[in-house]
Amino acid sequence: MSSFRVEGGHQLSGEIIPQGAKNEALQIISAVLLTDQEVTINKIPQIRDVLKLIDLLGDLGVEVSKKDDEAYTFKAANINLDFLNTDEFKEKASSLRGSIMILGPLLARFGTGRMPKPGGDKIGRRRLDTHFVGFQKLGAKFNYDSKTSFYTVDGTNLKGAYMLLDEASVTGTANIIMAAVMAEGLTTIYNAACEPYIQQLCKMLIRMGANIEGVGSNLLRIEGVKVLGGTEHTMLPDMIEVGSFIGMAAMTGSALTIKNAQIQELGIIPDTFQRLGIKMEFKGDDIFIPAQDHYEIESYIDGSILTIADAIWPGLTPDLLSVILVTATQARGTALIHQKMFESRLFFVDKLIDMGAQIILCDPHRATVIGLDRAYPLRGITMTSPDIRAGVSLLIAAMSAEGVSTIHNIDQIDRGYQFIDDRLNALGAKIERIS
Repeated sequence: MSSFRVEGGHQLSGEIIPQGAKNEALQIISAVLLTDQEVTINKIPQIRDVLKLIDLLGDLGVEVSKKDDEAYTFKAANINLDFLNTDEFKEKASSLRGSIMILGPLLARFGTGRMPKPGGDKIGRRRLDTHFVGFQKLGAKFNYDSKTSFYTVDGTNLKGAYMLLDEASVTGTANIIMAAVMAEGLTTIYNAACEPYIQQLCKMLIRMGANIEGVGSNLLRIEGVKVLGGTEHTMLPDMIEVGSFIGMAAMTGSALTIKNAQIQELGIIPDTFQRLGIKMEFKGDDIFIPAQDHYEIESYIDGSILTIADAIWPGLTPDLLSVILVTATQARGTALIHQKMFESRLFFVDKLIDMGAQIILCDPHRATVIGLDRAYPLRGITMTSPDIRAGVSLLIAAMSAEGVSTIHNIDQIDRGYQFIDDRLNALGAKIERIS
């Protein structure tokens, strides 16, 4: 298990380019299974989860060619469905939660799919019901074998249907869309997730020949087609990285430029950090965060404490609440952080408290952060990363702290952030990767 040794107290300076969006990549790459024609995808992040999915597609028979560091071509002309019955598939797919995204395309094109119960971050209950209920609405037959922990879905002769999703799940919506694009007749999905990642998937599928209406809304209408063709697609910058860099600049008192951030696709993320008192300038698609000695959390008009909560799009993505919580620890003022979607995602705050942060964990979903206004810097400690987003948040805390911190289990961080130590060291950080 690798670790980071982080020497805190160093300011960053310069420019950084965010990687391609991880959450978009997992569904976009899975969509190549929908056609036997060549698909080129640009801006693929070189992170563990994405590379493992590409490897899994290769095992299924997809021809994969790497054009450059972030561009690949895929051709799924000769898929070996027998691989789904192998122990190798079970081992690889169960270690990658994103592997669930291949089910929709497999059902659409081949009428069958199998999937072991996937793993992923331990951040609370992450049910898959939305995926399978959606498939069943399209006429698929679903079975779960508790002895083998395998889901089996028979999607022969999928037919369009009306469905009202019980939750606006991003991955669930994406999987259902990919199953529906080749189902016979009209599919209507109400309460669909409408994140930029879903919009990107829909735009890609439309270029491939799909018939989708309502892109960007929570009501999608999909008229099934018989065949889809090839295309080329470029992924958005990762909004979670963009938010992480904003918080990192504020915590370390650094002047930092985030290049090519696709600001129009960030929703309320910049506004949320501005409510923490962080200044930023927008220059085209670049975000410049000037060095600030102090930043002050806003309060509501009546003087009550600011609450920052996650919500379905266009609300705040839950993946950034950990970063926002850490950033608030050195602000002036108080904020209530309300993590609604996952009941275990705030359990990393004990590490921040050990570092000297003033945080009251109210319950599994809420934490009150009392900003120290840099009067009492965080101190370096030894800690373990529990999940991807908490891991990078602890890295931000360590970079701003006095002394040296050691962060164990950084394989979690590598799953979401490509070459993060090298990229930050180039800006002036002091991060050493140790075994």
